[in-house]
Amino acid sequence: MISNCSDALDKIRYLAITSPEELDSESNMRIRIVPDKTNNTILVEDTGIGMSKTDLVQCLGIIANSGTRKFLEAYDQGSADVSLIGQFGVGFYSGFLVSNKMTVISKKNE
Repeated sequence: MISNCSDALDKIRYLAITSPEELDSESNMRIRIVPDKTNNTILVEDTGIGMSKTDLVQCLGIIANSGTRKFLEAYDQGSADVSLIGQFGVGFYSGFLVSNKMTVISKKNE
């Protein structure tokens, strides 16, 4: 899950190089982990790029769909698409396997 957060932060950093306004809504990049023993939950939160509903359906609907892996493969071939960074992959499913319920809340930066 932390790797997913890191990918989302990398993507917003990359986009901000050419479009600094991408950081206007939240310039403090962070990953926050909040355990709640009372409710037996762990909140994993980042201030990265976020995902649209379409992104969530596409990326959460396929087990181990690693956007970062696709990005690195495309990068090696010289056709990298930065939109592949920040997609959920194995990290999401690892969390799902050890929990009874996972809730994903995301807001696409744009």
